[in-house]
Amino acid sequence: MSTTSAPARRLTRKQRRRVSLGLQYALLVVLVLAFAFLADWGTLKENFGNTDLAREMFPDVITTAMVNTVKYTVFGFLLGLLLGLVLALMRLSQIRAYRALAGLYIEVFRGLPALIIFIFIGYGVPFAFPGWQIPGGLTGQVTLALGLVSGAYMAETVRAGLQAVPKGQTEAARSLGMSSTRAMVSIVIPQAFRIIIPPLTNELVLLLKDSSLVYVLGMTLEQQDLTKYGREITQANFNSTPLLVAGLCYLVLTVPLSYLARRLEARQAKAR
Repeated sequence: MSTTSAPARRLTRKQRRRVSLGLQYALLVVLVLAFAFLADWGTLKENFGNTDLAREMFPDVITTAMVNTVKYTVFGFLLGLLLGLVLALMRLSQIRAYRALAGLYIEVFRGLPALIIFIFIGYGVPFAFPGWQIPGGLTGQVTLALGLVSGAYMAETVRAGLQAVPKGQTEAARSLGMSSTRAMVSIVIPQAFRIIIPPLTNELVLLLKDSSLVYVLGMTLEQQDLTKYGREITQANFNSTPLLVAGLCYLVLTVPLSYLARRLEARQAKAR
């Protein structure tokens, strides 16, 4: 008498999801344990956990390096935002030459590495224009370099925000007797900026990290940013603790900004 085997029981979708999560957690635990057992904790503590060296960095790492980093970032962001707004308006202009110039600028400066822009501003401009110096010294050079780079990225963000404002807003303003320029300044641009605040916050975070490229420019001790400051002390002491401290200072600045951007995005999504 022949017997037939019972069909294999198939897992439900919920069960498969549990199995998948279990495997992922197991892999994570294995990786953590492997790192814990294979890492040379003595060497790590000696090279990254020198508390005496870290203590010597304060308060200069805050009052000088971090302040300079924030200053370079804020000035570069403001210049980039202004430049991005102008480029976005040029991209939306009915004049073909304006659209072509703005498009060319955006493609060039989005395609070039930021490091090349810093080198060009710091060393190319003095050769191209002998006897002329960028106003503001090193701060002016960093502001210009960061502004040129960020302006190309923010131009597309601002343009998207302007196009997201319903056309009925402009038509209503024109029906009230406003000129197209006044309607753009009073009605469209303020609404567009409410839309693009989250991506602009993300751009500020990226710009904060790009400010570390200031190391390619000659600077005094009072002009150093976090990266340059940590690097100099690391090379002087043959210890990586200063770089770790500089990295933690960057996190103190970037994590709250990233959290703010996520909160703003969630609020806008909920409002929509």
